[in-house]
Amino acid sequence: ILATVPLFSGLDKKQRERMARDFKERSIPAGTVIIRQGDEHGMGFFILVEGEARVTVDGADVDRVGPGSYFGEIALISDRVRTASVTAATDVRVLVMMLTDFRAYVRSDADVAWKLLEHVGMLLHGR
Repeated sequence: ILATVPLFSGLDKKQRERMARDFKERSIPAGTVIIRQGDEHGMGFFILVEGEARVTVDGADVDRVGPGSYFGEIALISDRVRTASVTAATDVRVLVMMLTDFRAYVRSDADVAWKLLEHVGMLLHGR
């Protein structure tokens, strides 16, 4: 699953397998706000494994996501506020990595840090 996340696509299989150990599986009931727009301290990155979720911006529906979708990656690399809310439309199962685990992982491997920096650089230059 991690290979499908653009932020992690530059990592090799071994690096992704090591990262996968830091993900925890969680079940979330329908109607639960998973992340809330405007929250200043986004603490996690989520990959939707099962179920559906609604994405809203300023209260308006902008997307409906299903298995394989991910959200919260911006919080892993910056201290920006959450740009959207994501609410479980059905009971969902997610994989979540907490910010502290992600930062510890990146700090432990300079090659991983460099690959992530390259990816962010490409985003900034529109590639």
